[in-house]
Amino acid sequence: HTSFDLENWQGTAGHPALSGSGSALDHSVQTRIFKIIVIGDSNVGKTCLTFRFTGGSFPEKTEATIGVDFREKAVEIEGEKIKVQVWDTAGQERFRKSMVEHYYRNVHAVVFVYDVTKMASFHNLKTWIQECNGHRVPSAVPRVLVGNKCDLVDQIQVPSNVALKFADAHNMLLFETSAKDPKESQNVDSIFMCLACRLKVQKSLLHRDVEREDGRVRLSHETEPRNTCPC
Repeated sequence: HTSFDLENWQGTAGHPALSGSGSALDHSVQTRIFKIIVIGDSNVGKTCLTFRFTGGSFPEKTEATIGVDFREKAVEIEGEKIKVQVWDTAGQERFRKSMVEHYYRNVHAVVFVYDVTKMASFHNLKTWIQECNGHRVPSAVPRVLVGNKCDLVDQIQVPSNVALKFADAHNMLLFETSAKDPKESQNVDSIFMCLACRLKVQKSLLHRDVEREDGRVRLSHETEPRNTCPC
C-alpha cells in the first residue's frame, strides 16, 4: 500500500511537469506513472487481481475494500522504467460515494471485471460502463474486459462467446483468467502489461520530441502512430 495525497498525487502521471529545468524534465520522463482503475461488482476478485499483478501472489484472506486503495508495480518496457498504479475500489455504492470523483480523475486505462460464475456481475457491466462514461473518461482511454474465476470450471455461467461479443461491442479486449490459480499469473500480468504497453505508445506519440525555444519547452506531435503493443 502507498500513502498519497489525493489532490496532488498525479506528479508525472502521463502529463510531465514542464519547466525550465532540464533535470526536472528528464526526471519526469524517466518516472512516468500510468493510473489503471479496476471496476466491477463486489466479490468479483478486483482486489485479488491487483494483488496477483503487483505482488505475484493470491491473498488467502481479503476484506471488502472500503473507499479507494491502490498498489503499484515498477515495470520496464522497451528499456523505459514505468510505474503502473492499479487503483482498486469498493463495488458497493455506500463505500464509494465520497471517493468516486478522485477515482476517475486523470485515469489512463480502465479494467472492467466480472465473475464468470455469476451472470449478474456480467449484466451489471453496463452500469459500470455508464458510470465511467458519466465521469467523462475519454473514449481514447484504453479499456479491457476481464472475466475472473475461470478456475471454477463447473460453475461457469458466462460463456466465452457471449463475453467476447460484449467486449467487441464496446471496443474492449477480453481476458479470461483466474487470480487464484498460480498457473494463470502470467495471464493476469498480460492484462496490465498490455495496457501499459499501449499507454507507452500513446504517450510517446504526444511527448516524443522536446524542443527548447526561448527558455520554454515545446512538445511536437507525431501523426503516424507506431503500435508496438504485443496485444
